[in-house]
Amino acid sequence: MDAPAVPIHPDRVRALNEAPVTPGPVLYWMSRDARAADNWALLHARAIAAAADAPLAVVFALAPSFLAAPWRAYAFLLAGLREVERDLRALQIPFAVLHGADPRDTVTAFVRTHGVGRVVVDFNPLRLAREWRAGVGDRLAAAGVRLEEVDAHNIVPCWVASAKLEFAARTIRPKIERLVDALLEPFPALAPQAVTWPSPLPAVDWAAAEASLAVDRSIGMAEAFTPGPAAAHRALDAFLSGSLDGYTKRRNDPNADGQSGLSPYLHFGQIAPARVALEVRARAADVRAMGAGGVDVAIDVDPDVARSADVAAFLEELIVRRELADNFCLHQPAYDSFDGFHAWAQRTLDAHRGDARDALYDIDDFERAATHDDLWNACQRQMVRTGKMHGYLRMYWAKMILAWSATPEEALATAIVLNDRYELDGRDPNGYAGIAWAIGGVHDRPWFDRPVFGTVRYMSASGAARKFDVPAYVRRWSAPERRA
Repeated sequence: MDAPAVPIHPDRVRALNEAPVTPGPVLYWMSRDARAADNWALLHARAIAAAADAPLAVVFALAPSFLAAPWRAYAFLLAGLREVERDLRALQIPFAVLHGADPRDTVTAFVRTHGVGRVVVDFNPLRLAREWRAGVGDRLAAAGVRLEEVDAHNIVPCWVASAKLEFAARTIRPKIERLVDALLEPFPALAPQAVTWPSPLPAVDWAAAEASLAVDRSIGMAEAFTPGPAAAHRALDAFLSGSLDGYTKRRNDPNADGQSGLSPYLHFGQIAPARVALEVRARAADVRAMGAGGVDVAIDVDPDVARSADVAAFLEELIVRRELADNFCLHQPAYDSFDGFHAWAQRTLDAHRGDARDALYDIDDFERAATHDDLWNACQRQMVRTGKMHGYLRMYWAKMILAWSATPEEALATAIVLNDRYELDGRDPNGYAGIAWAIGGVHDRPWFDRPVFGTVRYMSASGAARKFDVPAYVRRWSAPERRA
Protein backbone atom coordinates (compact mmCIF):
# COMPACT_ATOMS: atom_id res chain seq x y z
CA MET A 1 0.00 0.00 0.00
CA ASP A 2 1.37 3.39 -1.01
CA ALA A 3 1.66 6.21 1.52
CA PRO A 4 -1.12 8.84 1.27
CA ALA A 5 -0.25 12.14 -0.38
CA VAL A 6 -1.74 15.58 0.29
CA PRO A 7 -4.31 16.74 -2.30
CA ILE A 8 -3.59 20.14 -3.87
CA HIS A 9 -5.89 23.16 -4.07
CA PRO A 10 -8.66 22.26 -6.57
CA ASP A 11 -8.39 25.64 -8.34
CA ARG A 12 -4.98 24.58 -9.66
CA VAL A 13 -6.46 21.71 -11.71
CA ARG A 14 -8.69 21.58 -14.76
CA ALA A 15 -9.64 18.77 -17.15
CA LEU A 16 -8.48 19.03 -20.76
CA ASN A 17 -10.83 16.30 -21.99
CA GLU A 18 -14.07 14.74 -20.86
CA ALA A 19 -12.84 11.20 -20.33
CA PRO A 20 -13.84 9.66 -17.01
CA VAL A 21 -11.32 8.73 -14.35
CA THR A 22 -10.27 5.13 -14.95
CA PRO A 23 -8.00 2.68 -13.10
CA GLY A 24 -4.41 2.20 -14.06
CA PRO A 25 -0.99 3.79 -13.72
CA VAL A 26 -0.72 7.58 -13.53
CA LEU A 27 1.56 9.59 -15.79
CA TYR A 28 2.90 13.11 -15.28
CA TRP A 29 3.84 14.64 -18.63
CA MET A 30 6.43 17.16 -17.46
CA SER A 31 7.03 20.11 -19.74
CA ARG A 32 7.18 23.71 -18.54
CA ASP A 33 7.94 22.88 -14.91
CA ALA A 34 11.06 20.74 -15.06
CA ARG A 35 11.73 20.07 -11.40
CA ALA A 36 10.96 17.39 -8.83
CA ALA A 37 10.53 19.72 -5.83
CA ASP A 38 7.85 22.36 -5.33
CA ASN A 39 5.89 21.19 -8.36
CA TRP A 40 2.10 21.26 -7.96
CA ALA A 41 1.56 19.22 -11.14
CA LEU A 42 3.83 16.44 -9.91
CA LEU A 43 2.32 16.63 -6.42
CA HIS A 44 -1.18 16.28 -7.91
CA ALA A 45 -0.12 13.28 -9.99
CA ARG A 46 1.52 11.71 -6.94
CA ALA A 47 -1.61 12.30 -4.82
CA ILE A 48 -4.03 10.71 -7.26
CA ALA A 49 -1.68 7.77 -7.79
CA ALA A 50 -1.38 7.23 -4.04
CA ALA A 51 -5.14 7.49 -3.56
CA ALA A 52 -5.69 4.78 -6.19
CA ASP A 53 -2.74 2.69 -4.97
CA ALA A 54 -1.42 3.00 -8.52
CA PRO A 55 2.13 3.62 -9.75
CA LEU A 56 3.33 6.97 -11.06
CA ALA A 57 5.87 7.70 -13.78
CA VAL A 58 7.12 10.99 -15.24
CA VAL A 59 8.01 11.65 -18.87
CA PHE A 60 9.46 14.61 -20.71
CA ALA A 61 8.63 14.79 -24.43
CA LEU A 62 11.84 16.08 -26.03
CA ALA A 63 11.01 17.55 -29.42
CA PRO A 64 14.05 17.84 -31.73
CA SER A 65 13.25 21.53 -32.18
CA PHE A 66 11.05 24.05 -30.37
CA LEU A 67 10.43 27.56 -31.70
CA ALA A 68 13.99 27.69 -33.10
CA ALA A 69 15.60 27.25 -29.67
CA PRO A 70 19.38 26.80 -30.14
CA TRP A 71 21.79 24.44 -28.41
CA ARG A 72 22.26 27.04 -25.67
CA ALA A 73 18.66 26.55 -24.54
CA TYR A 74 18.62 22.78 -24.96
CA ALA A 75 21.89 22.36 -23.05
CA PHE A 76 20.42 24.29 -20.13
CA LEU A 77 17.24 22.19 -20.28
CA LEU A 78 18.98 18.83 -20.51
CA ALA A 79 21.34 19.59 -17.63
CA GLY A 80 18.33 20.36 -15.46
CA LEU A 81 16.52 17.21 -16.56
CA ARG A 82 19.49 15.11 -15.45
CA GLU A 83 18.87 16.44 -11.94
CA VAL A 84 15.17 15.68 -12.27
CA GLU A 85 15.90 12.04 -13.15
CA ARG A 86 18.24 11.71 -10.19
CA ASP A 87 15.79 13.29 -7.76
CA LEU A 88 12.84 11.22 -8.94
CA ARG A 89 14.66 7.91 -8.98
CA ALA A 90 15.71 8.55 -5.37
CA LEU A 91 11.97 8.53 -4.61
CA GLN A 92 11.38 5.37 -6.69
CA ILE A 93 9.52 7.37 -9.35
CA PRO A 94 10.62 6.32 -12.85
CA PHE A 95 11.49 9.03 -15.39
CA ALA A 96 11.76 8.78 -19.17
CA VAL A 97 12.63 11.14 -22.01
CA LEU A 98 10.51 10.58 -25.12
CA HIS A 99 12.13 11.40 -28.48
CA GLY A 100 10.00 12.52 -31.39
CA ALA A 101 8.92 15.54 -33.38
CA ASP A 102 5.40 15.67 -31.98
CA PRO A 103 4.38 14.98 -28.35
CA ARG A 104 0.92 14.15 -29.64
CA ASP A 105 2.52 10.99 -30.98
CA THR A 106 5.12 10.22 -28.33
CA VAL A 107 3.01 10.85 -25.24
CA THR A 108 -0.01 9.01 -26.64
CA ALA A 109 2.17 6.05 -27.62
CA PHE A 110 3.65 5.87 -24.11
CA VAL A 111 0.17 5.92 -22.58
CA ARG A 112 -1.01 3.07 -24.78
CA THR A 113 2.13 0.98 -24.31
CA HIS A 114 1.99 1.19 -20.53
CA GLY A 115 -1.76 1.05 -20.01
CA VAL A 116 -1.87 4.45 -18.31
CA GLY A 117 -5.26 5.34 -16.83
CA ARG A 118 -4.79 9.05 -16.12
CA VAL A 119 -2.40 11.77 -17.33
CA VAL A 120 -1.41 15.07 -15.71
CA VAL A 121 0.38 17.87 -17.59
CA ASP A 122 1.63 21.27 -16.47
CA PHE A 123 0.28 24.54 -17.88
CA ASN A 124 1.80 26.54 -20.72
CA PRO A 125 -0.05 29.41 -22.46
CA LEU A 126 2.06 29.41 -25.63
CA ARG A 127 0.26 28.48 -28.84
CA LEU A 128 2.35 25.47 -29.84
CA ALA A 129 2.28 23.98 -26.35
CA ARG A 130 -1.49 24.41 -26.18
CA GLU A 131 -1.88 22.74 -29.58
CA TRP A 132 0.13 19.78 -28.33
CA ARG A 133 -1.95 19.48 -25.15
CA ALA A 134 -5.22 19.75 -27.06
CA GLY A 135 -4.10 17.09 -29.51
CA VAL A 136 -3.01 14.72 -26.75
CA GLY A 137 -6.26 15.41 -24.91
CA ASP A 138 -8.32 14.48 -27.96
CA ARG A 139 -6.40 11.27 -28.58
CA LEU A 140 -6.55 10.24 -24.96
CA ALA A 141 -10.29 10.98 -24.83
CA ALA A 142 -10.78 8.57 -27.73
CA ALA A 143 -8.91 5.96 -25.68
CA GLY A 144 -10.92 6.73 -22.54
CA VAL A 145 -7.98 8.31 -20.67
CA ARG A 146 -8.43 11.52 -18.71
CA LEU A 147 -5.97 14.43 -19.21
CA GLU A 148 -5.72 17.05 -16.46
CA GLU A 149 -3.75 20.29 -16.50
CA VAL A 150 -2.17 21.85 -13.41
CA ASP A 151 -0.81 25.40 -13.36
CA ALA A 152 2.42 24.77 -11.49
CA HIS A 153 4.01 27.95 -12.83
CA ASN A 154 1.76 30.73 -11.59
CA ILE A 155 1.00 31.41 -7.94
CA VAL A 156 -2.58 32.26 -8.92
CA PRO A 157 -3.48 29.83 -11.74
CA CYS A 158 -3.79 31.72 -15.01
CA TRP A 159 -7.39 30.72 -15.72
CA VAL A 160 -8.38 31.55 -12.12
CA ALA A 161 -6.72 34.98 -12.05
CA SER A 162 -8.77 36.15 -15.03
CA ALA A 163 -11.01 34.66 -17.69
CA LYS A 164 -10.26 37.46 -20.17
CA LEU A 165 -7.42 39.44 -21.71
CA GLU A 166 -6.33 42.06 -19.18
CA PHE A 167 -5.52 45.56 -20.38
CA ALA A 168 -2.64 46.28 -18.00
CA ALA A 169 -1.05 45.46 -14.66
CA ARG A 170 -3.49 47.79 -12.93
CA THR A 171 -6.45 45.70 -14.11
CA ILE A 172 -5.08 42.28 -13.16
CA ARG A 173 -3.38 43.33 -9.92
CA PRO A 174 -6.57 43.56 -7.80
CA LYS A 175 -7.67 40.14 -9.03
CA ILE A 176 -4.38 38.58 -8.00
CA GLU A 177 -4.34 40.43 -4.69
CA ARG A 178 -7.68 38.88 -3.73
CA LEU A 179 -6.44 35.35 -4.36
CA VAL A 180 -2.71 35.27 -3.67
CA ASP A 181 -2.91 34.66 0.09
CA ALA A 182 -5.09 31.58 -0.34
CA LEU A 183 -2.94 30.13 -3.13
CA LEU A 184 0.57 30.95 -1.93
CA GLU A 185 0.75 27.80 0.17
CA PRO A 186 3.72 25.90 1.58
CA PHE A 187 4.71 22.96 -0.59
CA PRO A 188 4.38 19.48 0.91
CA ALA A 189 7.28 17.12 0.44
CA LEU A 190 7.08 14.71 -2.49
CA ALA A 191 6.61 11.30 -0.87
CA PRO A 192 8.60 8.27 -2.04
CA GLN A 193 6.65 5.76 -4.09
CA ALA A 194 6.05 2.20 -2.93
CA VAL A 195 4.05 0.89 -5.90
CA THR A 196 6.19 -0.42 -8.75
CA TRP A 197 5.70 0.68 -12.36
CA PRO A 198 4.42 -2.31 -14.39
CA SER A 199 7.42 -2.51 -16.72
CA PRO A 200 10.75 -1.07 -15.55
CA LEU A 201 11.88 2.06 -17.38
CA PRO A 202 15.61 2.13 -18.18
CA ALA A 203 17.85 5.01 -17.22
CA VAL A 204 17.72 7.87 -19.67
CA ASP A 205 20.24 7.68 -22.52
CA TRP A 206 21.37 11.30 -22.41
CA ALA A 207 23.74 10.91 -25.34
CA ALA A 208 20.85 9.70 -27.49
CA ALA A 209 18.70 12.57 -26.23
CA GLU A 210 21.33 15.08 -27.30
CA ALA A 211 21.88 13.36 -30.64
CA SER A 212 18.14 13.52 -31.40
CA LEU A 213 18.15 17.31 -31.55
CA ALA A 214 18.00 19.34 -34.76
CA VAL A 215 19.16 22.70 -33.43
CA ASP A 216 21.65 25.47 -34.15
CA ARG A 217 24.74 24.32 -32.25
CA SER A 218 26.77 27.42 -33.12
CA ILE A 219 25.10 29.25 -30.25
CA GLY A 220 26.86 27.52 -27.41
CA MET A 221 26.20 27.26 -23.71
CA ALA A 222 25.88 30.42 -21.65
CA GLU A 223 28.65 30.05 -19.10
CA ALA A 224 27.32 32.90 -16.95
CA PHE A 225 24.56 30.57 -15.66
CA THR A 226 24.91 27.12 -14.16
CA PRO A 227 21.79 25.12 -15.11
CA GLY A 228 19.59 23.01 -12.87
CA PRO A 229 17.32 23.20 -9.82
CA ALA A 230 20.23 23.14 -7.34
CA ALA A 231 21.87 26.11 -9.05
CA ALA A 232 18.51 27.90 -9.14
CA HIS A 233 18.19 27.64 -5.37
CA ARG A 234 21.75 28.88 -4.91
CA ALA A 235 20.92 31.89 -7.08
CA LEU A 236 17.83 32.57 -4.97
CA ASP A 237 19.83 32.36 -1.73
CA ALA A 238 22.43 34.77 -3.13
CA PHE A 239 19.75 37.25 -4.15
CA LEU A 240 17.94 37.14 -0.82
CA SER A 241 21.12 37.60 1.16
CA GLY A 242 22.47 40.36 -1.09
CA SER A 243 20.67 42.13 -3.90
CA LEU A 244 17.16 42.19 -2.43
CA ASP A 245 18.32 44.88 -0.02
CA GLY A 246 18.28 48.06 -2.11
CA TYR A 247 16.53 46.37 -5.03
CA THR A 248 14.53 49.45 -6.02
CA LYS A 249 17.70 51.55 -6.27
CA ARG A 250 19.84 49.08 -8.19
CA ARG A 251 17.45 47.10 -10.40
CA ASN A 252 17.62 49.60 -13.31
CA ASP A 253 21.40 49.94 -13.24
CA PRO A 254 23.01 47.41 -15.61
CA ASN A 255 26.41 48.04 -13.98
CA ALA A 256 25.15 46.96 -10.56
CA ASP A 257 24.48 43.43 -9.36
CA GLY A 258 20.91 44.45 -8.64
CA GLN A 259 18.69 41.84 -10.28
CA SER A 260 17.83 38.36 -9.10
CA GLY A 261 19.32 36.42 -12.03
CA LEU A 262 16.43 33.96 -11.70
CA SER A 263 14.73 34.41 -15.08
CA PRO A 264 16.45 31.47 -16.85
CA TYR A 265 15.55 29.17 -13.97
CA LEU A 266 11.97 30.41 -13.86
CA HIS A 267 11.64 30.01 -17.62
CA PHE A 268 12.83 26.40 -17.63
CA GLY A 269 10.79 25.58 -14.53
CA GLN A 270 13.88 24.73 -12.50
CA ILE A 271 12.56 26.78 -9.57
CA ALA A 272 8.97 27.56 -8.64
CA PRO A 273 7.92 31.23 -8.52
CA ALA A 274 5.92 30.33 -5.43
CA ARG A 275 9.09 29.06 -3.73
CA VAL A 276 10.77 32.39 -4.49
CA ALA A 277 7.83 34.30 -3.02
CA LEU A 278 7.71 32.06 0.05
CA GLU A 279 11.40 32.58 0.71
CA VAL A 280 10.98 36.35 0.43
CA ARG A 281 8.15 36.18 2.95
CA ALA A 282 10.14 33.95 5.26
CA ARG A 283 12.66 36.76 5.76
CA ALA A 284 10.06 39.34 6.64
CA ALA A 285 8.39 41.35 9.50
CA ASP A 286 4.70 42.31 9.38
CA VAL A 287 4.43 45.21 6.89
CA ARG A 288 2.03 45.98 4.06
CA ALA A 289 4.19 46.37 0.98
CA MET A 290 2.30 48.78 -1.23
CA GLY A 291 4.80 51.61 -1.36
CA ALA A 292 6.25 50.59 -4.74
CA GLY A 293 2.97 49.56 -6.36
CA GLY A 294 3.46 45.98 -5.29
CA VAL A 295 1.12 43.16 -4.45
CA ASP A 296 -1.27 44.16 -1.69
CA VAL A 297 -0.59 41.29 0.68
CA ALA A 298 0.81 41.24 4.18
CA ILE A 299 4.53 40.63 3.81
CA ASP A 300 7.03 40.18 6.60
CA VAL A 301 9.99 42.46 5.96
CA ASP A 302 13.15 42.12 8.00
CA PRO A 303 14.61 45.65 8.07
CA ASP A 304 18.10 44.14 8.09
CA VAL A 305 17.43 42.41 4.77
CA ALA A 306 15.22 44.72 2.72
CA ARG A 307 12.92 47.67 2.97
CA SER A 308 9.25 47.08 2.29
CA ALA A 309 9.55 48.97 -1.02
CA ASP A 310 12.28 46.58 -2.21
CA VAL A 311 10.15 43.55 -1.41
CA ALA A 312 7.07 45.11 -2.99
CA ALA A 313 8.92 46.00 -6.19
CA PHE A 314 10.34 42.51 -6.50
CA LEU A 315 7.03 40.78 -5.84
CA GLU A 316 5.31 43.06 -8.33
CA GLU A 317 7.64 41.71 -11.02
CA LEU A 318 7.61 38.12 -9.79
CA ILE A 319 3.85 37.81 -9.42
CA VAL A 320 1.83 40.55 -11.11
CA ARG A 321 3.99 41.28 -14.16
CA ARG A 322 4.91 37.67 -14.81
CA GLU A 323 1.34 36.44 -14.47
CA LEU A 324 0.12 39.32 -16.64
CA ALA A 325 2.40 38.00 -19.40
CA ASP A 326 0.84 34.54 -19.09
CA ASN A 327 -2.61 36.14 -19.28
CA PHE A 328 -1.56 37.95 -22.47
CA CYS A 329 -0.38 34.78 -24.18
CA LEU A 330 -3.36 32.72 -23.01
CA HIS A 331 -6.05 35.17 -24.11
CA GLN A 332 -4.38 36.93 -27.08
CA PRO A 333 -3.88 34.43 -29.92
CA ALA A 334 -1.79 37.02 -31.82
CA TYR A 335 0.65 37.62 -28.95
CA ASP A 336 3.60 37.64 -31.34
CA SER A 337 2.16 39.76 -34.15
CA PHE A 338 1.05 43.32 -34.92
CA ASP A 339 -2.57 42.16 -34.61
CA GLY A 340 -1.96 41.53 -30.92
CA PHE A 341 -1.28 45.22 -30.17
CA HIS A 342 -3.92 47.47 -28.62
CA ALA A 343 -6.12 49.21 -31.19
CA TRP A 344 -4.74 52.62 -30.23
CA ALA A 345 -1.19 51.42 -30.83
CA GLN A 346 -2.05 49.91 -34.20
CA ARG A 347 -3.62 53.20 -35.28
CA THR A 348 -0.70 55.36 -34.22
CA LEU A 349 1.93 53.06 -35.70
CA ASP A 350 -0.04 52.91 -38.93
CA ALA A 351 -0.16 56.72 -39.03
CA HIS A 352 3.65 56.91 -38.77
CA ARG A 353 4.62 54.18 -41.23
CA GLY A 354 5.95 56.72 -43.71
CA ASP A 355 8.12 58.61 -41.22
CA ALA A 356 11.82 58.94 -41.98
CA ARG A 357 14.08 56.77 -39.82
CA ASP A 358 17.42 57.94 -38.43
CA ALA A 359 18.84 54.67 -39.76
CA LEU A 360 17.60 51.43 -41.28
CA TYR A 361 19.08 48.04 -40.38
CA ASP A 362 18.15 44.48 -41.29
CA ILE A 363 18.22 41.54 -38.93
CA ASP A 364 21.82 40.65 -39.85
CA ASP A 365 22.98 44.14 -38.89
CA PHE A 366 21.20 43.89 -35.57
CA GLU A 367 22.51 40.41 -34.87
CA ARG A 368 26.10 41.54 -35.54
CA ALA A 369 25.65 44.57 -33.25
CA ALA A 370 26.49 46.74 -36.26
CA THR A 371 24.35 49.82 -35.55
CA HIS A 372 25.51 53.41 -35.04
CA ASP A 373 24.51 53.28 -31.35
CA ASP A 374 27.25 52.08 -28.97
CA LEU A 375 24.76 51.43 -26.16
CA TRP A 376 22.51 49.29 -28.34
CA ASN A 377 25.49 47.35 -29.67
CA ALA A 378 26.67 46.70 -26.12
CA CYS A 379 23.20 45.37 -25.20
CA GLN A 380 23.26 42.97 -28.13
CA ARG A 381 26.77 41.76 -27.29
CA GLN A 382 25.84 41.11 -23.67
CA MET A 383 22.90 38.99 -24.76
CA VAL A 384 24.88 37.03 -27.35
CA ARG A 385 27.72 36.25 -24.96
CA THR A 386 25.91 35.62 -21.70
CA GLY A 387 22.38 34.54 -22.64
CA LYS A 388 20.92 37.39 -20.59
CA MET A 389 20.43 41.11 -21.08
CA HIS A 390 19.64 43.46 -18.20
CA GLY A 391 15.86 43.95 -17.89
CA TYR A 392 15.91 47.74 -18.25
CA LEU A 393 18.05 47.52 -21.37
CA ARG A 394 15.82 44.88 -22.95
CA MET A 395 13.17 47.61 -23.19
CA TYR A 396 15.60 50.06 -24.81
CA TRP A 397 16.96 47.34 -27.10
CA ALA A 398 13.49 46.46 -28.47
CA LYS A 399 12.36 50.08 -28.85
CA MET A 400 15.41 50.98 -30.89
CA ILE A 401 14.74 48.04 -33.19
CA LEU A 402 11.40 49.73 -33.89
CA ALA A 403 13.15 53.07 -34.47
CA TRP A 404 15.52 51.57 -37.07
CA SER A 405 13.26 49.09 -38.89
CA ALA A 406 11.21 49.77 -42.01
CA THR A 407 7.93 48.66 -40.42
CA PRO A 408 6.66 47.73 -36.96
CA GLU A 409 6.00 44.20 -38.23
CA GLU A 410 9.65 43.85 -39.25
CA ALA A 411 10.79 45.25 -35.91
CA LEU A 412 8.61 42.82 -33.99
CA ALA A 413 9.85 39.83 -35.99
CA THR A 414 13.49 40.88 -35.56
CA ALA A 415 13.17 41.38 -31.82
CA ILE A 416 11.46 38.01 -31.31
CA VAL A 417 13.99 36.11 -33.43
CA LEU A 418 17.00 37.61 -31.65
CA ASN A 419 15.47 37.34 -28.19
CA ASP A 420 14.50 33.71 -28.70
CA ARG A 421 17.82 32.83 -30.33
CA TYR A 422 20.13 34.22 -27.66
CA GLU A 423 18.27 34.79 -24.39
CA LEU A 424 18.16 31.79 -22.09
CA ASP A 425 14.64 32.85 -21.14
CA GLY A 426 13.53 33.23 -24.75
CA ARG A 427 10.33 31.64 -26.10
CA ASP A 428 8.60 32.77 -22.91
CA PRO A 429 5.40 34.74 -22.21
CA ASN A 430 7.52 37.39 -20.48
CA GLY A 431 9.53 37.84 -23.66
CA TYR A 432 6.54 38.08 -25.97
CA ALA A 433 4.72 40.47 -23.64
CA GLY A 434 7.83 42.57 -23.07
CA ILE A 435 8.53 42.96 -26.78
CA ALA A 436 4.86 43.73 -27.45
CA TRP A 437 5.02 46.40 -24.72
CA ALA A 438 8.15 47.97 -26.20
CA ILE A 439 7.06 47.97 -29.84
CA GLY A 440 3.27 47.90 -29.65
CA GLY A 441 2.26 49.55 -26.40
CA VAL A 442 0.74 46.38 -24.94
CA HIS A 443 -0.09 46.82 -21.23
CA ASP A 444 0.78 50.52 -21.59
CA ARG A 445 -1.04 53.75 -22.45
CA PRO A 446 -0.54 56.39 -25.16
CA TRP A 447 2.25 58.94 -24.55
CA PHE A 448 3.39 62.03 -26.42
CA ASP A 449 3.30 61.80 -30.21
CA ARG A 450 6.67 61.60 -31.96
CA PRO A 451 8.08 60.32 -35.29
CA VAL A 452 8.01 56.57 -35.98
CA PHE A 453 6.66 55.69 -32.52
CA GLY A 454 3.53 57.80 -32.64
CA THR A 455 2.14 57.68 -29.12
CA VAL A 456 3.91 54.42 -28.19
CA ARG A 457 6.24 55.14 -25.27
CA TYR A 458 9.72 56.23 -26.37
CA MET A 459 13.08 55.55 -24.74
CA SER A 460 16.43 57.14 -25.60
CA ALA A 461 20.13 56.79 -24.92
CA SER A 462 20.05 60.15 -23.14
CA GLY A 463 17.33 58.85 -20.84
CA ALA A 464 19.44 55.80 -20.07
CA ALA A 465 22.39 58.07 -19.27
CA ARG A 466 20.35 59.69 -16.52
CA LYS A 467 19.85 56.28 -14.87
CA PHE A 468 23.30 54.69 -15.03
CA ASP A 469 26.86 55.08 -16.26
CA VAL A 470 26.39 54.31 -19.95
CA PRO A 471 30.10 54.65 -20.92
CA ALA A 472 31.04 52.10 -18.26
CA TYR A 473 28.49 49.63 -19.61
CA VAL A 474 29.62 50.19 -23.18
CA ARG A 475 33.28 49.67 -22.24
CA ARG A 476 32.41 46.38 -20.57
CA TRP A 477 30.73 45.06 -23.73
CA SER A 478 32.69 46.98 -26.37
CA ALA A 479 34.83 44.19 -27.81
CA PRO A 480 33.65 42.59 -31.09
CA GLU A 481 30.99 39.96 -30.63
CA ARG A 482 32.21 36.40 -30.19
CA ARG A 483 29.94 33.38 -30.33
CA ALA A 484 30.30 30.97 -27.45
